[in-house]
Amino acid sequence: MKNRQALQPKPKKILVIAMRYLGDVLLTTPLLHSLRQAYPDARLDVLVFRNTVAMLQGNQDINHIITTPNRPKLPDYWQLFRQLFRRYDLAVATQAGDRPFLYTLLAAPFRIAAVPPKNSTGWWKRFFVQRWTEFDDENTHTVLQHLKLLDLIDVPRCFALVPPQIGDSRQLAKQFPFLSDNTGYAVLHPHPQWTYKQWTVEGWIEVGRYLKELGLKLVLSGGSAQEEVDYVATIQRQLPEDTINLAGQVSLAQLAYIIAQAKLYIGPDTGITHLAAATGVPVIALYGPTNPVKWAPWPYGFSQNINPFHKTGCQHVNNVNLIQGEADCVPCHLEGCDRYRQSRSQCLDKLSPERVKRMAGQLLGKR
Repeated sequence: MKNRQALQPKPKKILVIAMRYLGDVLLTTPLLHSLRQAYPDARLDVLVFRNTVAMLQGNQDINHIITTPNRPKLPDYWQLFRQLFRRYDLAVATQAGDRPFLYTLLAAPFRIAAVPPKNSTGWWKRFFVQRWTEFDDENTHTVLQHLKLLDLIDVPRCFALVPPQIGDSRQLAKQFPFLSDNTGYAVLHPHPQWTYKQWTVEGWIEVGRYLKELGLKLVLSGGSAQEEVDYVATIQRQLPEDTINLAGQVSLAQLAYIIAQAKLYIGPDTGITHLAAATGVPVIALYGPTNPVKWAPWPYGFSQNINPFHKTGCQHVNNVNLIQGEADCVPCHLEGCDRYRQSRSQCLDKLSPERVKRMAGQLLGKR
């Protein structure tokens, strides 16, 4: 880490660059909130991919959101150049990639960034920013990695994640009467973005039926991609008839509200599981190849400057209950047993539904 000194004068225009997936954007919100608390009068803008902007809906810390395609073409680069070029006093790059680095160079004369470790590709980027911290992909949780950037400018850390917000919940309650049902419900989110993070269809069905036996209504969530809609529908068809399928039906902010009212949430390593943890609902997170030290859901109310989770073992921290797959190699950090994102992970395929049911029963006071 290089330098640590408060900025004088205080920046009036700040750009934070957070160009990754939905969950990554959510994990950036403690950084955003910390900057807002430190610089209440500054203009605070965020640059994200277009398909992740919904994670910041209703976020009161942000003045303006700039979006770019995941795979920009020349006109997109030109438009972004015009939007960024020397418009800011301070630019913050939360990732060590080439594009975030380039955009910090464009945006502001004073730049802080996460940079690749020494002797790795891109290590030289540290010479083109005023202050930097090395990116740690192994032993530092992503929330803490982002908050390290604050130390460079002597800004106090705020640890709480900020979920997307809806303006009026009354219309949502009218649309979905189960929100007012006193029996309560559990939200199951079975489909991660990549196959190597998937649990089994049979596991979801068994756990869903068990929760129904405990008296809970079942709510299935999922995105709008056809593959995901079909996957969730396959599970729904084998669950009780009153199971509610929200796949592709609600916004992220609406889903956050629905999850927050639930008795329990169960999901794999995916952005929605991070979102669920941020609402405070009891969460069961099913993890396989992924390193929990780096990527476990950030527990609600956790405000310590240490990693919440260890690398191995089933663990409980605040509202997050992490169940790890069954294999000696867990976590291998690899993208499936066949080393590509759409391959299966045996550690998750072998994860017993009984383990998930046991944990759910304990959280619901039934075991």
